[in-house]
Amino acid sequence: MTIVAVLGLGEAGGRLAADLAAAGVEVRGYDPEAAGDAPDPQAAVAGSDVVLSVNSARAALDAAESALPALAPGAVFADLNTGSPELKREVAALVAVAGARFADVALLGAVPARGLRTPALASGDGAGAFAETFSPLGMPVEVVSAQAGDAATLKLLRSVFMKGIAAAAIESLEAAEAAGRREWLERELTDVLGAPLLERLLTGTRLHAARRVDEMEAARQLLLELGVEPRITSASASLLAEVAGDTRLRATRLRLDR
Repeated sequence: MTIVAVLGLGEAGGRLAADLAAAGVEVRGYDPEAAGDAPDPQAAVAGSDVVLSVNSARAALDAAESALPALAPGAVFADLNTGSPELKREVAALVAVAGARFADVALLGAVPARGLRTPALASGDGAGAFAETFSPLGMPVEVVSAQAGDAATLKLLRSVFMKGIAAAAIESLEAAEAAGRREWLERELTDVLGAPLLERLLTGTRLHAARRVDEMEAARQLLLELGVEPRITSASASLLAEVAGDTRLRATRLRLDR
């Protein structure tokens, strides 16, 4: 039986853990702020074939470091966080010290709604093994390359578009409300995007705005490295920070003004 450790049992991690257990996989879960069956990260990781790190990008390195003492040689450590390509490569370097394989996994959809059926991109030396484990369980996994960070790059490029649409929808609807025409614009946007996508853009943005500020900052840095001026990305990050009521809003705006 495949044994999977899930580090991080929030909305996404909790749903993945539940789906894995329902599929007959032995799951060991750990989260310092949520109920899990493991008392610490090492207890969850010990003896596991695959470790899923489903935390914030800020916690990605700490999660990997906490798992290292119990990570078995040959095991797969899959980082599912939306972080920068550079961050993914840093985590991959830590995992390599333990003799384990690393999978940079980018989830392309709402995990709380789709669970194991969320499409994913995977790269890194453990990407193939990740796909071999999760594809039969119902997850559509596309192996991008053997280079950690490549899946993250593609996810962030997609995020520029998806979060840009969300920011545009929010801003236009706020303006329409001020003009007394919100209902009309909602109908127009529904005709163009479809009700499910519009609802996902609006609700998802408000629920996860704080996390997405970090995502768009990572996207912004990527575009700068690629020599592309991040106009839409920077504006999206600023609006997301406002939605989140984030105390980092001023710092974000200062970066955009430079």
